Amino acid sequence: MGQFDEEGLRWLGFLGVYSGRKVEGERGGNIGLQTFESGEGSTETRVSDQIRGGEEEISTVWTGGGGRQSGRMAVVGNTLELEVDYFSTQGASVRKLEKEFGNKLGNERSNAYPAVTRGSCIYKYFPTADERLLEYDIDKVVYEQRSQFQKILIVHSRSLGNLLLLDDLQNLSESDLIYTETLMQRGKENYRGKEIVILGGGDGALLHELLKEEPKYVVMIEIDELVMKAAAKYLRSCCGDVLDTLKGDNYEIVVDDCVNVLNTYIQQGKSFDYIFGDLTDIPISSNPQGETWDFIRSILSLSMEVLKPEGKYMTHGNGASCPDSLKMFERQLTSLKVPVEFSKCKAFVPSFMEDWVFYQIWKKN
Repeated sequence: MGQFDEEGLRWLGFLGVYSGRKVEGERGGNIGLQTFESGEGSTETRVSDQIRGGEEEISTVWTGGGGRQSGRMAVVGNTLELEVDYFSTQGASVRKLEKEFGNKLGNERSNAYPAVTRGSCIYKYFPTADERLLEYDIDKVVYEQRSQFQKILIVHSRSLGNLLLLDDLQNLSESDLIYTETLMQRGKENYRGKEIVILGGGDGALLHELLKEEPKYVVMIEIDELVMKAAAKYLRSCCGDVLDTLKGDNYEIVVDDCVNVLNTYIQQGKSFDYIFGDLTDIPISSNPQGETWDFIRSILSLSMEVLKPEGKYMTHGNGASCPDSLKMFERQLTSLKVPVEFSKCKAFVPSFMEDWVFYQIWKKN
């Protein structure tokens, strides 16, 4: 594959709805497909309109100029879908293209999608919890490594600051204090003099904010030391200096699997006032089966065993756009050996670009 410049390969598309014209065909779905291509430097793209069985041609003047264009056209119901690929350093106006085709088709309404960049060395596209595509104003890659556990990526966004992604999922940005404050229910929970465990939390943000609340002692258990090293250098506005050392006056960081450490605490008879599950998101799945669900159930069960009678387990769930998965998680809470009650809340997290749901869980009296 050839090399692309920063503009990369762009994709354009729009939808046009025919005005009073019905597409005829023997079956539903895509009943026609036409492809087209114009050569380098061409200023006119002609698309043969034989989808409706007619002989007329739809043609448009391509005003972007200087590039090579190709694409496809398909009809679904009464809707014409046109996709255009082009490579041009001068760019092209999708809005003008939409208008020109719309006028020729006599469509009642149409919609132009923003161009999508392909072949760029800068990551710009990441999903919402329910798999909708988001484009970020990312202008550079700050850090990229793969640990033995996951892919670690830190990019810079012009609006969010540095953004940490783990296995290509948004984790935390420099603009996400609301995530941490909602997870810890700042202003609603009293952490002064309390003993606390953080499961995960490798970006250091939760530990940094909890220490401001004057707890007695905080233990953070993180399996991936490389995440902490990256966060200590590139997310300093989130974590301060807490990741510079593994032990402070009233906290320590244990580099280990949290399941192992929780089992050790159970054997030692230790208990804590608060346990934070800052680990994986609730899976998006049709049923609560699989490795991730088993891990979540294990963490919940172990945490209840080391939680003091009046203690709380605090965790995040998933996007509010995934109610079925959230309900599935809540059903898991009712099946724990230790009866529990819970409350939940949500907050809009800037780097997620959506509302995120958080849970507070405690033993039932």
